[in-house]
Amino acid sequence: MPHNRIGILAGGGTLPVLIRDACRRNNQAFHVVVFDGQGDPAEYAADSHAVIRLGAAGAAIKSLKAAECDTLVLAGTIRRPGMKELRPDWWGVKFFAKSGAAALGDDGLLTALIRALEGEGFQVIGPESLIPDQLMPKGVIGGIRPTPDQSSDIAAAVRAARDLGARDIGQAAVVHAGEIIAEEDAAGTDAMLKKLAESGNTGGVLAKTLKPGQERRADLPTAGAETVRNAAAAGLGGIVIEAGNAFLIDRDGTAGAADEANIFVVGVDADGNWQ
Repeated sequence: MPHNRIGILAGGGTLPVLIRDACRRNNQAFHVVVFDGQGDPAEYAADSHAVIRLGAAGAAIKSLKAAECDTLVLAGTIRRPGMKELRPDWWGVKFFAKSGAAALGDDGLLTALIRALEGEGFQVIGPESLIPDQLMPKGVIGGIRPTPDQSSDIAAAVRAARDLGARDIGQAAVVHAGEIIAEEDAAGTDAMLKKLAESGNTGGVLAKTLKPGQERRADLPTAGAETVRNAAAAGLGGIVIEAGNAFLIDRDGTAGAADEANIFVVGVDADGNWQ
């Protein structure tokens, strides 16, 4: 289905930039709403864009409608602020009151937000529909393969990540020698790995999976070279990512970082199988 103009709601990281680049290649008209303090406005200086604080949802919607956007895509990392920092405008106040969003987990919040945006007349699509080449494939990325001894930690890490996701807490977990030693929270995967490295309780396997029943149009798991470097700093032996349900940013760069760190990166199915 053709889109008149795509509105990119941009948080931090590389993902919204990749979406912008895909729109440029495909001659697809677009407009970027960069959330102040989350995304980098300099990345979009040459594009139709507006910089709007996260709590000013009404202003964001006004900007998108003024740009004649009919379709929206949500992409990038968002540091979840407290209500005092958020300072929601009238649109946001009504959204929080109607949805009970303050009590929801990340997936519940995003699901409610997408429904509210659809109520404003927008079609909301998933980033993978614009950048399908960035989805994680099944199998080994790079030259390092898991050893037979690591297979049990791979399976256990996938189970731990999916259990965490079922509770709408996070998408990633680390398992070492069969024990869960770290779980992702609202701070994200990189923060979890840095904290793990500081603790000295290192080793094992990181798994990143889609939350069971998750709204796929927002917040798919994402990994890349920075994830690899942080995993290596925490002494991990490898990373497993759910194939087809997560983004692998810069496949070649990620493979090179993994080879340099001597850790494996593999795409697995929902049951943890990678072969």
